[in-house]
Amino acid sequence: MNHPMAYVHPTAIIGENVTISPFSSVYEDVEIGDGTWIGPNVTIMSGARIGKNCKIYPGTVISGEPQDLKYEGEKTLTYIGDNTTIRECVTVNKGTNALGYTKIGDNCLIMATAHIAHDCVVGNNVVIVNAVGLAGHIEVGDFAFIGGYSAVHQFTKIGEHAFVAGATQIRKDVPPYVKAAKNPVAYAGVNAIGLRRKGFTSEEIYEIQGIYRILYQQKNNVSQAVEQILEKFPDSHYREVILDFINTSDRGIMKGYSSGV
Repeated sequence: MNHPMAYVHPTAIIGENVTISPFSSVYEDVEIGDGTWIGPNVTIMSGARIGKNCKIYPGTVISGEPQDLKYEGEKTLTYIGDNTTIRECVTVNKGTNALGYTKIGDNCLIMATAHIAHDCVVGNNVVIVNAVGLAGHIEVGDFAFIGGYSAVHQFTKIGEHAFVAGATQIRKDVPPYVKAAKNPVAYAGVNAIGLRRKGFTSEEIYEIQGIYRILYQQKNNVSQAVEQILEKFPDSHYREVILDFINTSDRGIMKGYSSGV
């Protein structure tokens, strides 16, 4: 199903029922899973591992070399999961020796002109809206949503089910299940609407809200908040996800909302 005006390197591994449209190029050391559609004028460079039933739209470049002065041509990879859609003119750079790969999970939607830099790890069911820029070494949790024109600083983490408003500058880690907005980025409440849409019960949402009330609305520092959360909330999946994120945050978590910011 390769169009005669497309270029596919003879060593590329192409699955069944793959469509490669006119003027697209597939380099050596590339694997493309069954049922994937590659639109016109797409460039898939060496090291790309693309899953099944993906859609990649015109102008996109997958597995381009990192825009990192430390990169010296080492062999690294780019993983794209199954059922992921990548819209027009997105760029996804391969990894460096620091991690060895860049990864986007399953069932993601990456909208037009977004950039995902080297060594990023994006989870499953993530939505990245138009013109978002992810610098290197960023982690994005499952079901996160990043609004358009947001810029994310290198080595930053965004937790699962987090919602980031459009045009936000993210320099600190965004914990799971919350809304983040303003510049500099700040806590704007729990992502209750998003959680309900994903099937969270009212009791689960109340627990998450109670934990973040201690962290962000009771004038505790982070250490004090963690102590109180451990005292007041029994061991649960959501408590552990939140505390693990806080305790492993290298850049520090974002601050609470302030009308003066």
